[in-house]
This record gives sequence, structure tokens and C-alpha cells, in this order.
Amino acid sequence: MTLQSGVLAPVPPLSRYLELRLAPDADPRPALSELAGKPWPHGLVVGFGDGALRRSGPAIDGLRPFPALTGPGCSVPSTQADIWLWAGGDDLGALTHVTRDIVSGLRPAFVVERVVNGFKYGEGRDLSGYIDGTENPVDDAALDATEVRSAAPGMRGSTFVAVQQWRHDLDNFQALPQAVRDDIIGRRISDNEEMDDAPASAHVKRTAQESFTPEAFVVRRSMPWANQDGEGLMFVAFGRTLDAFEAQMRRMTGEEDGVVDGLFRFSQPITGGYYWCPPIDDGRLDLSALAR
Repeated sequence: MTLQSGVLAPVPPLSRYLELRLAPDADPRPALSELAGKPWPHGLVVGFGDGALRRSGPAIDGLRPFPALTGPGCSVPSTQADIWLWAGGDDLGALTHVTRDIVSGLRPAFVVERVVNGFKYGEGRDLSGYIDGTENPVDDAALDATEVRSAAPGMRGSTFVAVQQWRHDLDNFQALPQAVRDDIIGRRISDNEEMDDAPASAHVKRTAQESFTPEAFVVRRSMPWANQDGEGLMFVAFGRTLDAFEAQMRRMTGEEDGVVDGLFRFSQPITGGYYWCPPIDDGRLDLSALAR
């Protein structure tokens, strides 16, 4: 059993993100059974929230609802959905048809609640202009950071993902002097180098993965978004547990020491969800973990 192919693939030129919610009184099991019978499209990633899975079988060890967090002058909402879909490629029309096909098999048990289209900016920059995911583990380290290696049936080759949609206030950010913007991120935009003298609130200092005990490594696959509601970043972080992301998020809100991440000066998360992404076995989703 292996990770879904999109988890560790390079960030694609275009993405389509969908969140679905279980309809009231619906039984999710027939829809999930149909989903498991489909040949799984390359590059498509699906994750399941705790609520839907508890209606389908035993709980998945390590999966929980996304926590709502608050800190001095900042808040992190929980908008936990039941299914998350991420399709990546270079043709938005093709991505639309791929996701439509999956959604059609999930109706009427599941209802689409949110759709966001993402895109790659430059060599992988956030709309703030800074390169995203610079500290990502690579190669074997990326696999170690993401793949669940439990011996429990249906778990090896799965992964967990934290998903947030962040909305930026780019007018505010771009009005700041460049030195202040660099201090917020903790890197110089000119060369992407980390700044030793950045303030304690700098984003790269708040989230330095090796500074946690245990170390909090995740693999980010985030992409910008822009529509009539604004613009920002679809934050996507895969991990073998949800603990690493949550440790970073709690530190960002100042829970550890009262120091709030500078990112909140110009950006706010507007969604938040945790999902379990099952493994692939012989080209299909392996949902045997739900049959224990």
C-alpha cells in the first residue's frame, strides 16, 4: 500500500479544492464503498474527516476534529468538513470533470460545501511574494514525515492532512516597508535567506520544525487562491500525525509564550479541517481500516 500519488508530487500549476459535508441522516457507507471501487485518478487526493468516518466504522487512530484556537489579537477557526478533495494538474477544465465525477458518486449522502481554485505563482511563491515551503523535507525525509507506518489493517501508506484557507490583506502588507515585511516572514525576499536577527514573532521562527520536542516536520503543498472574496493561501500540510501541525499552530497563536506569529498582521485563516487520507492498493483507495 502506498500514499496517494498527489501527496508528495510537485506542486501542480493548478488546483481545485472541494469540501463536502455529510447530509443529515445520511448513511455514508454506500457512497464510500462506491468510492473505494473506482480506479483512483492520478494526482487526486481525498481525505476524510472524523465525523463521517465514525458513521462508517471504527475511529481512525490519530484523527480528530480541527481545534478552534485563539490568542492575543488572533483566532483560528474550525470549519471541519467530512470529505476534502484536492485535484492538481495543468488544465482546470480537466480538474473540474475529475472532481465532478467523484462528487457524483458521493451524492446524495454528501453535499459540496466549498470549492476553491488554486494556482502556482512563480516558482512557488505566496501572493505576499515569499517562497512557500522552503523548509519542506525532501525525498526519504518527506516520506518519513508523511507516511503512517502502523501495522493496523489499512493504515500503512495513509497520511493525515491539515487544511486551512488563509485570506491576506495585501494592501496592508504591501504598504509596509520591505524591512518590516521581511521581519514578519523572517526571510529576505531578495534571496529567500533566513534572517538570524529576525524578531521572535517572525513566521519562520514560530514554525521552525526542528525547534519542537518532538520535532514537528510536515510537508507543505500550499497554493495561492484569488476570487471575488479576496486572495490568500490554501495551506495544505501532510504529516504522519496531526500533532506536528497542531504544535506549530498553537505556537503561532502565542499559546506557548504569548508571542503571536507576525503572519497574523496581514493574514487570517477563515477555514480549518483535519483529514485522514487512506492508502492506495492496486490502484484503488484502501478503506479496509473502516472495516475493523
